[in-house]
Amino acid sequence: MVDIKEIKHIRAAPFTLMSSSIHAILAFIAAILIILFFGSIAAFIPGASSFAAFITVLGLAIIILYPLTAFFWNILMAFVMALLYNLLTPKVGGIKLGMEGDEVKSIPVISVALILACVVTVLTFIMGLYMGLAGSSVLSLVSGVIPIAGSAVINATNATNATVPTGGLFGAISGFWALFWIILVPIMAFIGSFILYALFAIFYNIIIPKIGGMKLIFAEAANGFELTNIPVLPAALSISVVFAVLGAIYGLIAGIMTGDVVVAIIWLVTYAIMYFIMYFIIVALATIIYNFLQPKIGGIKLVLE
Repeated sequence: MVDIKEIKHIRAAPFTLMSSSIHAILAFIAAILIILFFGSIAAFIPGASSFAAFITVLGLAIIILYPLTAFFWNILMAFVMALLYNLLTPKVGGIKLGMEGDEVKSIPVISVALILACVVTVLTFIMGLYMGLAGSSVLSLVSGVIPIAGSAVINATNATNATVPTGGLFGAISGFWALFWIILVPIMAFIGSFILYALFAIFYNIIIPKIGGMKLIFAEAANGFELTNIPVLPAALSISVVFAVLGAIYGLIAGIMTGDVVVAIIWLVTYAIMYFIMYFIIVALATIIYNFLQPKIGGIKLVLE
């Protein structure tokens, strides 16, 4: 029997530490692959000793800087996301999971789409507030400088019957720029993310009865539960299959927009395969890293009801 569990609260510190650590290790793996790729290219280029030396120096920098950047950036992002989730959950409800034992059999569509879309929207609004106010200030400054510069040019050239530019166009653009980033972009982010998360949940609920869902193994912890283990294959298979379907839909739509049915079919198959392989590898690596780190730094802690 499916038991609906709602994630009422995410402990910010364990979530931030685990998320940042996983991203740092994934970034380290990516850095090694980048170095091997460019190093292989350099090895096949005749007389490319200077290029190979450059790749070596660049590789050392990437191996150090890329994981560190990923770690510290995700400390900020993960903490803010957990904080927003905890603030918004009492108002719009949290993520709900249909659990049968350790297996996630279903994901109620509205609950996951609404809370995650709200988190994305708030983050987008914060970014848009910065972009809107900063850009608007620059454009307003330009609109104020233009009349002064125009008057100076007219006076310097002793032009007669010359019209002083007003900078009104930049003033109008300034207002639209702020409106676009502060209002329109967050609205588009909410609609787009709500649709995406809803589609993910819908296809998960359709596909999982046929292939089995991901499994989440919890243990009781202080004032909640700790996610102690994520079996790798069920998580990687279930999530990658769902994203393969989403990739097929994206490829089909993109192909149809070209007006060529053959291209649409090719892109449908290509994106489905590409998304399946990409997400299978990413999810498998992330779960392996999680299971490795959990005994050492502690797992994600949640309050479930």
